[in-house]
Amino acid sequence: MTTKRLDLTIPADSDLPPGIARCPGPSTKDVIARDGVAPPSTLLDASYRFLGDADIPYARYTSQAFYDREIERMWSRTWQWACREEHIPKVGDYVVYDVGPYSALVIRTDPATIRAFVNSCPHRGMQFCDAATHGSGKQFLRCPFHGMSWHLDGSLREIPCRWDFPHVDEATFRLTELPIGTWNGFVFVNFDRDAPPLDAHLEVLPAHFAEWQLQDRYVSLHMAKVLPGNWKMVIEGFLEAYHVLATHPEGLRTAGDANAQYDIYGRHVTRFLHTIGYPSPHLPKQPTEAELFAYLGHDPATLPDGASAREQHAALMRKRLSTEMDVDLSNVSTTQMLDSIEYHLFPNACFFPGINIPLVYRFRPIDVDHCLHEILWLKPVPKHGPRPKPADVIQLGIDDSYKTVPAFVATGLAHVLDQDTENFHRQRAGIKASFKTGQTLGNYQEARIRRFHATLDEYLG
Repeated sequence: MTTKRLDLTIPADSDLPPGIARCPGPSTKDVIARDGVAPPSTLLDASYRFLGDADIPYARYTSQAFYDREIERMWSRTWQWACREEHIPKVGDYVVYDVGPYSALVIRTDPATIRAFVNSCPHRGMQFCDAATHGSGKQFLRCPFHGMSWHLDGSLREIPCRWDFPHVDEATFRLTELPIGTWNGFVFVNFDRDAPPLDAHLEVLPAHFAEWQLQDRYVSLHMAKVLPGNWKMVIEGFLEAYHVLATHPEGLRTAGDANAQYDIYGRHVTRFLHTIGYPSPHLPKQPTEAELFAYLGHDPATLPDGASAREQHAALMRKRLSTEMDVDLSNVSTTQMLDSIEYHLFPNACFFPGINIPLVYRFRPIDVDHCLHEILWLKPVPKHGPRPKPADVIQLGIDDSYKTVPAFVATGLAHVLDQDTENFHRQRAGIKASFKTGQTLGNYQEARIRRFHATLDEYLG
């Protein structure tokens, strides 16, 4: 069911159905519909459903038994992006993707084909390549233990002392192949050999991203940081803008946090739209357009009479970034230029198709109390010159600040992510200290979190 936004907050004791209440004032749809460069129709859609209001038990974040069930029943059966196609451009290029005990060797086997194999030798289980490694130039896959080798298509190439293995049938002594698929330049793998097609898992993503063409982007920055919290607790911190008020108060003057839009499309895909260049409804006094233009970093005297600060800011960004990135942004919508547009794909990925905020997130469990958070910055491929090579991964420890990465500081988001990380330290400790047994979610602003847990339960059975 899709619900219409109301202009008045509904009291808690209202007889109206739960989940109807919205922040007073213009909605995200109202804001972006007024933009001079119009948004795509998919961003004017709203798709919200009330999913209940029961507490989410804290044991889901702290229980080793629950974590073990996730590893066994969910991570072994879901599509996860393993790398970008640009990471393995030539035959013999490979990436190892790991989650929990599972390990896949993703390799380009001919110019048009990418395959994935279980990273385990059929002889005695030795891994072909170490976890989280990558390389190039493979002509075949050779086990470092005893030297058995396989062709890139997974068929047997050689067994040293072949005379000692008369019982081995070369036709069946193959590498274990895993389902693989590609979308928008991302390579996905599934550890379930009977997995449904990737397209079914992606739901609305192919249609919504049709005009955004992320395959025409390149990885200009790639960071991986250990975070202090269960993977679910951490990913939930990026599924809502409700926390901006207390966690990122410096952003309130230019971010429409409380009137962000939240959409639920199916089991696997949810979205939020969070406007930039529009003030927070929490501000006691709304700024003038000139004041807003100054908050956005411009001389207010240069704002043309009657102009929208948001629209003028977007126009200046189009001009500057078109030159800096050697791309044509003249027809890019204002919302794509400025706003935080985030699609979550269950279980562990977030895709932002924006230009100012071109992020991709990936979250993987390390143990019940820690996870690995990867951040990619996807810039459009320049019109001239060769396609830039993907950036190497910058590894950050649990106590390392994002401000140690100059390229990320330049995006303006390093301080924001440091604030989020500090939250995770406190939240993990608070969950374990709590006498209350679970977290209580908002019906609308935290609805994506509830959908996330409902889908997880479906996998756990």
